[in-house]
Amino acid sequence: QVQLEESGGGLVQPGGSLRLSCLSSISIFRLTDMGWYRRAPGKERELVAMSFRYGSSKYADSVKGRFTISRDRDKNTVSLQMNSLKPEDTAVYFCYAVAGVDEYWGQGTQVTVGK
Repeated sequence: QVQLEESGGGLVQPGGSLRLSCLSSISIFRLTDMGWYRRAPGKERELVAMSFRYGSSKYADSVKGRFTISRDRDKNTVSLQMNSLKPEDTAVYFCYAVAGVDEYWGQGTQVTVGK
């Protein structure tokens, strides 16, 4: 069983930045895909960014050039640096990881972009 704990959400003004972190209860060397999804009010959950085991990554078109995903193997974390935030980025952000054939989700952290 893998536990994922998110942190770093909050309220930020448009154009601002936030950094989300996700701490894994096991070494991330044992995880293949790690990433972030989000669910905005009234919308389906969507992929935001994904980091794959061998170094590649994938982003939603809506966040390309603004968000950056990274892994810290020493700290067992995957982070999402979010810059130039827009009101439409407001959502609950969920950490996601794959270990073998099993998928794991964090509880989610709220990001609100507004004045």
